[in-house]
Amino acid sequence: MASIWRDFLVAVFSAPRKRDEQAVAEERRRAIERLADETIREKRRATDPPE
Repeated sequence: MASIWRDFLVAVFSAPRKRDEQAVAEERRRAIERLADETIREKRRATDPPE
């Protein structure tokens, strides 16, 4: 019975941390996408012929 309560308490206290970790992971993913988009734009500008 004690292990059930221990597992419950661990789940309760770790739930907010998991959400924070998910938010951090999502922000990292968005940052990588922005960096990739910017890198692609810079490469296109460098290879586009001048007008």
